[in-house]
Amino acid sequence: MINPLVRALARHWWLIALRGILAILFGIGCLIWPGIALLSLVFLFGAYAGLDGIFLLFTGVTRRSWLTAFEGVVGIVAAIVTFVWPGMTALVLLYVIAFWAVFTGIMKIVAAIQLRQYIRGEWLYVVQGLLTVIFGLIMFGLPVAGALAVVWLIGIYGIIFGILALALSLRLLSIKV
Repeated sequence: MINPLVRALARHWWLIALRGILAILFGIGCLIWPGIALLSLVFLFGAYAGLDGIFLLFTGVTRRSWLTAFEGVVGIVAAIVTFVWPGMTALVLLYVIAFWAVFTGIMKIVAAIQLRQYIRGEWLYVVQGLLTVIFGLIMFGLPVAGALAVVWLIGIYGIIFGILALALSLRLLSIKV
């Protein structure tokens, strides 16, 4: 009997391949335009936080849910802070990305342990997980080294991550589900 996670991954191998291609393109974009990439990331976060905050504020007021309304106000304040102090926001986003990288890297390693019973080459997923954890730890340890340098790291990481995802998708294609 094939593990449900393995079955889902094998059935949707093409999504992992597509994810790899998108990661490679994203990585190349970061290397070519690091300043634009960083500023775009910050402003996209600000736009999301602001729109989400407006929606939550409206929902909270119309439904008399003051907790939801307060959450909306916090989102709007986060958006204002983002646009007024984009440098500080970039640093905070750096820490969020670092946490995400460490967490998802650990989850990839756990998934690789489950995959090893079903495919050869699960080490690709382990390497991907380790690379992700190391990337996150570097970001935690060197935040002052410069946000543009981190964008370059993100770009290089995206390219390597994408290549490994493509390799994994080809391995998953060989599983009969």
